[in-house]
Amino acid sequence: MTGEITFFELGVDDPARAHAFYGGLFGWTMRKSPDGTGLTIEGSSVPGGIHGGDPGSAPYLFFRVDDIDRALERVRELGGSVEEVEIDGDADAQARYGRFRICRDDQGSPFGLHQPPG
Repeated sequence: MTGEITFFELGVDDPARAHAFYGGLFGWTMRKSPDGTGLTIEGSSVPGGIHGGDPGSAPYLFFRVDDIDRALERVRELGGSVEEVEIDGDADAQARYGRFRICRDDQGSPFGLHQPPG
């Protein structure tokens, strides 16, 4: 199925502080992300992550797509835009977590697309 929320990401200034805050608030457990710069959130019904260096950021919601390349084309066709920043990581990370892209709709609102592995 496409369009369901498959992942969320919280941008914060300090991931260690976010770990204490969100872990204390929701009871989430966390571990270091594959690249070692953020955290992977466990214990939530939807998988999530925390990355640092992004103070005051709004949460990113990622919606499932079966073919991310085609979905990115469709975003552009509909008047949206695609951030050109690669956030997939290396081939091992892609095989484990899939592919991700940050987009904006035709009114400038951010959202993410996620093609799960496999």
